[in-house]
Amino acid sequence: MLKKIFYNRKIMVPIFIVIIVGLTLVALVPMFYSIFTGPGVTTEPINAEKTKPASTEVDGNWEVVAGNPNNSTSVGFTFAEILPAEQTVTSGSTTDVTGQAEISDQTIESALIAVTMDGLTTDKKVRDENMKTKLFETSEFPESTFELAEPVDISAVPEDGSLADVELTGDLTIKGETKSVTETFQVARDGETILLGGNIPINRLDFNVITPDMIAAKIDEEGTVDIRLTMKKIDN
Repeated sequence: MLKKIFYNRKIMVPIFIVIIVGLTLVALVPMFYSIFTGPGVTTEPINAEKTKPASTEVDGNWEVVAGNPNNSTSVGFTFAEILPAEQTVTSGSTTDVTGQAEISDQTIESALIAVTMDGLTTDKKVRDENMKTKLFETSEFPESTFELAEPVDISAVPEDGSLADVELTGDLTIKGETKSVTETFQVARDGETILLGGNIPINRLDFNVITPDMIAAKIDEEGTVDIRLTMKKIDN
């Protein structure tokens, strides 16, 4: 009986096809998992271990600079990826950030931060491409911004380089959608610079960031925009 089945091509060809497809899927699933998942590149909080006392007056016009390796300027995002058997956290970030702030009488009167979205990167090249073309559509929406909406008193920020909490209210714009946000940030004076860092919780659907139809993991709706800035006075 088994010999008849083995020599019956009409039966054996489909069986071999099923076996080959099954083995191929077994080989490809780990590869696709590796391509589309992973921890990514995270924008870290302010590192206050090596900050120095302030060496310049706080009032003046400030601009975003690259900063030193301990607190380099970076803006990004963090979202959970929900998989059938587990949940992982993925981050992306970019150092392609510009911005200015005006401080008068120890109060931030105005500030605008702009992020070039095409500079975002994770730790996976294929995921980077999907992120830019399908999630953030960077060709159509090349820039995201945060603009301060209310003046902020920073007189309580110590001059010794230690951290202080400051509440900022502003307009966050991603993919052309603008939402008002209020969040507590950490601020530190560091020599000739000011450091600002924090995380803004968002729902990606509020900004029309839609999950692609074909993706290896479901992206959680809730995530954060992660910010760490180094600013230096223009007219120092």
